[in-house]
Amino acid sequence: MGAGGLLVRYDPAGATIADLAAMLAAPVLVVTTPGLGTLNHTALTLEALSARRLTAAGLVIGSWPDRPGLAERANLTDLAAVAGRPLAGALPAGAGRLDSDAFLTVARAGLGPELGGTFSGQIR
Repeated sequence: MGAGGLLVRYDPAGATIADLAAMLAAPVLVVTTPGLGTLNHTALTLEALSARRLTAAGLVIGSWPDRPGLAERANLTDLAAVAGRPLAGALPAGAGRLDSDAFLTVARAGLGPELGGTFSGQIR
């Protein structure tokens, strides 16, 4: 639906991505990072969704590193706990720079069945 965050303005009148989701009655897919700071950022985003009575379509890590560190590994469990459900996917770092065919392949592998992919919750 949008990029930059739930409360980012997208028009001169000050409407936000949250306002657009409410207007469309659309669930919101929350895409987060795996590293330090993500637990707070993700919790705040989910809280803002809830306060606006918007539905979360799921939580996806948008840039899983090739060589995750301790923080990234620990956040896998904690992000699912913050979301109150298993992760809906994880895309590898750099996926956004792929051509459309390669991105489609990566997205299918990295997104869960509810998002049209085959992700089973296992991250290497």
